[in-house]
Amino acid sequence: MGALAGALRQGTQALHTTVERSHYMRTLLRGQMPRAGYLLLLRNLHPLYEALEAALQTHRNHPLLQALHDPRLARSATLTQDLEALHGTGWPAAYPVQAATTAYVQRLQTLARETPELLVAHAYVRYLGDLSGGQQLQRIVARSLQLPDDGTGTRFYDFGEAAQAQALRTRFREGLDSAAPEAALVERIVAEAQDAFLRHQ
Repeated sequence: MGALAGALRQGTQALHTTVERSHYMRTLLRGQMPRAGYLLLLRNLHPLYEALEAALQTHRNHPLLQALHDPRLARSATLTQDLEALHGTGWPAAYPVQAATTAYVQRLQTLARETPELLVAHAYVRYLGDLSGGQQLQRIVARSLQLPDDGTGTRFYDFGEAAQAQALRTRFREGLDSAAPEAALVERIVAEAQDAFLRHQ
């Protein structure tokens, strides 16, 4: 593991554990989240991913971001599919965007304008988390909400077979280290990733 990937892992490990033990994650992992609660979660992930993916697309040729730009990771379209499958086309009005989500989106938009290199931190927190736990969560959600086994309502978690998800994880980590930012920037990226985890609590 190279400098940036290793620094991010080490610098966020404690916060990652805290988020995993949060009430909503425990409820989700135990298959106890009600349908309305799950839809509210997806509704608030949607603008977050839209903002992140728009920023990454805008800066896809940035030296630090170009190796991380992979359309296969994009989740906003799959979130739309899941929300429409579980609620219908009226989901944007049916579930509120929370203040914390709005603040998170504003942070991503500010980074896109002013310091796009720090977007690496948010891509790390979201995409590696999705890739690491997606298949397990897909099974849990499908079972707890009694969804069909064809992926309806759980496209968000679908990155293909286990080997495909592992290949995407490997490619992402290699992309993190290929840019080899200087030590001062590594520290700033780790601090931004810590802030991202705090926003998920």
